[in-house]
Amino acid sequence: MNIVLVEPEIPPNTGNVARLCAATRSVLHLVGPLGFQLDDTQLKRAGMDYWRQVRCQRWEDWTAFVQGLPLDARLWLVESKGPRLYTEARFAAEDYLVFGRETAGLPRQLLAANRERWLRIPMFNTQARSLNLSNCVALVLFEALRQQGFAGEEG
Repeated sequence: MNIVLVEPEIPPNTGNVARLCAATRSVLHLVGPLGFQLDDTQLKRAGMDYWRQVRCQRWEDWTAFVQGLPLDARLWLVESKGPRLYTEARFAAEDYLVFGRETAGLPRQLLAANRERWLRIPMFNTQARSLNLSNCVALVLFEALRQQGFAGEEG
């Protein structure tokens, strides 16, 4: 699987996602500009000693990321108010799960242009703004891995 963080802002969230990617052998794509330096101590602390196990690609911006994608790449945009639940998607092993900035999410234009691949995680309290980014990544990633029978698991 491929995990894409678009303009992440909070180092511990990105560190937690990196650790998740290491544990699941997923590729982490960091699309800039980033809201922190990659040598940030909070980022490293959250990722602990897993960083050397993370396959991470850094992209200057969204345009560079899209231009670097394989022609058959499937992107799933995870953002509130999406027309489909993440559990309704049928994920493939090489899919890209795309998550936006903690404070602003993904650009509305991008979501509108990709409604068929715009997924949401249900929330039951309308006064809660959002879920934590790293929690969202874990939820959707493990649903995708479950659909694939947890292939490659070393249990």
